[in-house]
Parts: sequence; structure tokens; C-alpha cells
Amino acid sequence: MRAAIAVMTRKPGEGLREVLERVNQQSLRFQRKIVVDSNSTDSACVHAAEQGFEVFSLGRRTFNHGGTREWCVKQLGDVEIVVFLTQDAILASGDSVERLLAYFADAKVGAAYGRQLPHEGASKIAAHARLFNYGEEPRLKTYADRSVLGIKTPFLSDSFAAYRLAALEEIGGFPEHVIVCEDMYAGALLLMQGYTVAYAADAAVYHSHDYDLVQEFRRYFDTGVFQKQEPWIREAFGGAEGTGLQLVKSQLRYLCREGAYGEISHAILSNAMKLFGYRLGLYFQLMPKWLCRYLSGQGYYFS
Repeated sequence: MRAAIAVMTRKPGEGLREVLERVNQQSLRFQRKIVVDSNSTDSACVHAAEQGFEVFSLGRRTFNHGGTREWCVKQLGDVEIVVFLTQDAILASGDSVERLLAYFADAKVGAAYGRQLPHEGASKIAAHARLFNYGEEPRLKTYADRSVLGIKTPFLSDSFAAYRLAALEEIGGFPEHVIVCEDMYAGALLLMQGYTVAYAADAAVYHSHDYDLVQEFRRYFDTGVFQKQEPWIREAFGGAEGTGLQLVKSQLRYLCREGAYGEISHAILSNAMKLFGYRLGLYFQLMPKWLCRYLSGQGYYFS
């Protein structure tokens, strides 16, 4: 199986070294190893070239979630599978990628994504988010599962995901117009086209974030913008509100069980900011662009 790996970076810092080292330690040999960077000013990408990666720098105004990945796909040439990794996702074992790509032995699998584990030292809130979204059991998801899984059916994460290039081409590639969630967009189209999306629980990376309240607001504002722009996903798979309520209940139970009572107040505020941001995002079209730039985590999008 001819595979390439592409690491997306934006001001990656020294942490990129370990990410790339883990890639070079993989049991699978890649046709190409690529770093796609948004003109970072640190020296991390210099080290990437020294570690045997091809480095491409794109201007910050042309670097976005979907368009950048689609640009990358068009550079790959004679490759069957592309693996995407973000600058803060550390492969958990030497065979993480090999385990992920094993799911493509099934010709119906159009995309596969791995399990995300919390980084060492992550807060209880960050750890719970990984546990809630990335369970221990693998699963093959089809369009028929939407009646049970709802909006979680097309869910996958490009922090560690692989795509069959022929399937991507069939659905028109990654969307270049979306603000975030290019992975869910592609996943939804693959499922509607008859492909399967695989959750590879046995293929893992360390990847988590301790977001502050402003960051949470902006992330969910952007999610609201995406959902408003792409209503067909909600129509096909359902909305996110039910899943959000499940997350809040699970989170509070987890914090109590772990004795992390000091984090409960932050969790309540964080969830309130998420909901507020998401609701505002649904009405972004009524706002001036300068306000959207201020509220968004992807300000370039509203230029």
C-alpha cells in the first residue's frame, strides 16, 4: 500500500521535533513525508528538513483547514493513502500508522481515524474530552448508523486520520470553503457515497488541549458557523445538541468520580461559553465581518 504522511503546522515550536521523530520511528515506510507550514517564524521547519521531510510553506492567508489539505493531496502523485497529522499529535507507538492503515484492507473504508489519548499532565477536563470522544472499542461506521449515532456518525479528526485518495477524489476532495470541520464534511460525503469510516481504537496518538474560556468560545463559534453554512449535514445526520448534553453529564460525573471538584466550576463556565459561542455562530451572517473576525478563532476566514 503506497502511503504518504503529511504534518500540518502553524507556529509549531520545539514540540514538532518529537512529532517528527515518532513518524520516523514508524514500522511503516512512507512513499513521501511532508510538512505543510503556514510561514512559521521559528526554526522547527528547518529541523523537519533535516529529519528527511519535504517542507512546503504556504502564506498564512492561504493556509486553512480544508484548502490546505486539498492542496497537499494534489502534490502527492502516485499514492493510495494519505495520513494527516497535526503538529501536536504524538504517535503513541511504533506501529500506530500501520494499525490505522490496516483498516483499508476493506475496500469499503474511505477514511479511518485513530484514538486520541490525553497528553501527560493534561487537566481532568481535557482528559475526559478524549475519553468521551475516543473510546476503547473500534467501530466501522456506515450511513445506516446515523439513526443510532446521529451527528457522531460522520465524526472523525484530522489530527490523526487517513484517507483513501480514490474515495476523496470521488467526493470532490476536501472543501476549500469551510471555516473548520473539513474532516466531518469529508466524512459525511464519504458515508453518503456508500463508503465506511473506520474508528481505529487500536491506533493511537497523544493529543489534547487545555483551552481557556475564550478559546472554547471561539472554537464553538466557528463550529456554529460551519453548521450554519452546511445545513445538509444536520439534515442528514442530526444536530449536535443531544451529544453536547451527553458530554456535559458525562463530564460532571467523571470529575466527581475523579475527585476533581475544583475543576467543576471551570467545567460549568466552559460549557456555557461553548453553548454561547455555538449559538452566536449560527447567526454569523447577521454580524459585520469585523465582529466575526473578533469572535472567531479563524479570523482570516472573514477577511
